[in-house]
Amino acid sequence: MQKLSLDAEAREHLERAAAAPAGRSAATVYGGHEHTLRQTLLALTAGTVLAEHDNPGEATLLVLRGRVRLVSGDTSWDGRTGDLLVIPQARHSVEALEDAAVLLTVAKTA
Repeated sequence: MQKLSLDAEAREHLERAAAAPAGRSAATVYGGHEHTLRQTLLALTAGTVLAEHDNPGEATLLVLRGRVRLVSGDTSWDGRTGDLLVIPQARHSVEALEDAAVLLTVAKTA
């Protein structure tokens, strides 16, 4: 068994994001390319956008801190601390409305 403090990870990566020119920091906390399930902690400073990209499988975004906006086509969903957003099976982008840390969970489909 392995234990990880997402709160501590979020705090650390928010500090890294604040110091990074791109305004973001990320780390895989479980899984990886060789696994079906992958969980990645992402920290974004306010205004940082993850440009539109494809969804590699079933995915969710758990907002650990702050507020984010998930956009797919003409539809958007706002999430704040504690919210779970289901990422659509379509191209999408993510914007930090304020400094935010999220846990991205992806189960790759074939």
